[in-house]
Amino acid sequence: MAASYFQEVLRDGALKNLSSSLYSLFPRLDSSLPAKMSSFLPSLRILTKSALTYYQFLLLSSSKLTSGGPPICSNPQISCQNTTAVQDTCCFNAPGGQLLQTQFWDADPATGPTDSWTIHGLWPDHCDGSYSSNCDPSRAYTNISAIISAAGQTDLLDYMNTYWVNDDGTDESFWEHEWEKHGTCISTLEPSCYTDYVPQEEVVDFFQKVVDLFQTLPSYTWLSDAGIVPSSEDTYTSAEILAALKTPRGVTAVIQCEDTNELDEIWYFYDVQGSVQNGTFIPTNPDGSTSDCPAKGVKYLPKSGGG
Repeated sequence: MAASYFQEVLRDGALKNLSSSLYSLFPRLDSSLPAKMSSFLPSLRILTKSALTYYQFLLLSSSKLTSGGPPICSNPQISCQNTTAVQDTCCFNAPGGQLLQTQFWDADPATGPTDSWTIHGLWPDHCDGSYSSNCDPSRAYTNISAIISAAGQTDLLDYMNTYWVNDDGTDESFWEHEWEKHGTCISTLEPSCYTDYVPQEEVVDFFQKVVDLFQTLPSYTWLSDAGIVPSSEDTYTSAEILAALKTPRGVTAVIQCEDTNELDEIWYFYDVQGSVQNGTFIPTNPDGSTSDCPAKGVKYLPKSGGG
């Protein structure tokens, strides 16, 4: 009876996404299986009554499992550097080949820690400053936090709740907007690029990559190291700000101002060799995008309201 039940579970594919390390924990199907299964079978039945999805099995492992994942790319080209069309857009980001990691400084109303910029998003531009948006309405998910939670990525979600926050509305609506408008336009995140694709696994990959990039771009520290700190009285030149952001990366960023002269955004540019999921992000100068802050008199207002 036990062997028959276990074989039925396997035939139905409920355990197909287990890693080899997890699968090895299960008894082998041999003549001694009934005895071995006597204590194991109740927990197996409990598991199989649950939705045995890719994401729930992540909770059974200390390391992140994948359901095949994106393809391994052999000698991938660098996006925006090609001279002829590249057909395999699972290993080459196109047409959105230049990726922008964008950050906010929200002083009023203040969002995020007082000593850190916050995440805006990750945008795929067409290597000339133009871009596509809202590329796949069928994947315009409205449950981003639930998707990430189901994946067992609670640390990722906690980080987003602190550093990826909305100054006008809910954080969830902000995440949904960024995924629908920009995430669905990243070619290497197309479901067809995944081996044994499980719906929504690309969503977790997107948000994880944005956070990973953001953590390598400590804008507040870089500006502070150059003597550029939030103040209600002092102002700075665009050249000073851009130089402070160029020093650690060797390439130019773009800064944006609201109300004419209040610094509120930084855009960092990358070309990517391979997929967004596991490729190499190469810092690069902007292709087409330009700063809109004035040459001088730029305000960098404190979030606390004082300075």
